[in-house]
Amino acid sequence: MVRPDPEMKAYYAARAWEYERIFAKPERQADLRILEERIPSLLAEKRVLEIACGTGYWTQHIAGTARRILATDLTTETLAVARNKNLPEEKVRFAIADAFDLPAAEGPFDGAYAGFWWSHLRHSECRPFLKSLRRCLAPGALVVLLDNLYVEGSSTPVSRTDSEGNTWQERKLLNGEKHEVLKNFPTEGELSEAVKGFGTNPQYAALEYYWLFSFEAV
Repeated sequence: MVRPDPEMKAYYAARAWEYERIFAKPERQADLRILEERIPSLLAEKRVLEIACGTGYWTQHIAGTARRILATDLTTETLAVARNKNLPEEKVRFAIADAFDLPAAEGPFDGAYAGFWWSHLRHSECRPFLKSLRRCLAPGALVVLLDNLYVEGSSTPVSRTDSEGNTWQERKLLNGEKHEVLKNFPTEGELSEAVKGFGTNPQYAALEYYWLFSFEAV
C-alpha cells in the first residue's frame, strides 16, 4: 500500500492556519467565483466523500447543496481549522483518513470531491488512489477533481523534476520555514488516461488558473 508522504503532511500541518491566504490572490477571484458555483451544482443532492478536505474551504461550499458530506484528511491541524467553520453537523462530518485507505465501510457514496489533491500524487500513485476511491463509490457516482494550472507569475516556480517526471516546488511559510512540495500539472489527456478503467464520460474544463475534471465511476 502507498504510504503518506511525511514531508507533505508536515508542510500542511505547519501551513494549516495560513492555508486559505492562497484564495485571496486578486487575480484568481473571477475563477473562484465560477468554481464556488459550479462545484456545488455538480454535487447537489449527493452523498459526498471529500478527500484531502484540508481546512474545509470547499467543504463549506459543497455543504450548501449536498445531501451529506464525509470530509476526510490525514492532518489533524487542517481538520481543526475545518471544524472551526461550524458547518451543520446533520450534513457534514469530518474524519481522519488516509487517501490510499479510504473508509469504504462508510459508503457507498454517489459523489466524491478532491480539491488540490491530484497534483500532490506522484504519477505512480494515481491509480492506487483511484482503487482506494472506487471501493467507496456506487456505480455511476460522480467524481469531481479540482486543481491548479501552472501560470507564470502567479504559480510558485517548479524547482526540480525527478526521474519519473514528477515536478516539485520550494514553498516558504510565513514563519520562514521552507518545504519542498510535490506539485504536478497534468494535461487533459493525462487525466483522461489515468482514469481509464475507473470511470466513463470524462469532462474537462480549464479556467485561467484552475482545471476542473469529472468522471462517472464504474
